[in-house]
Amino acid sequence: MPPTPPARSPARSADELNEAIRRLWPHPAMRLTREQRAEYEQLVEEWAAAVRADIVEAA
Repeated sequence: MPPTPPARSPARSADELNEAIRRLWPHPAMRLTREQRAEYEQLVEEWAAAVRADIVEAA
């Protein structure tokens, strides 16, 4: 069985990604376009990975 590859740190920090999400979706009542929704989903996935990396690093 091949070894598990080491976890790589995300390119952007959780704070940077959070700010990008806030810029993309400044108000919860605002509706996102299909393209914006896809970008939002990608940012949230990247943010979650950054948060996990921070937790692992802290441990």
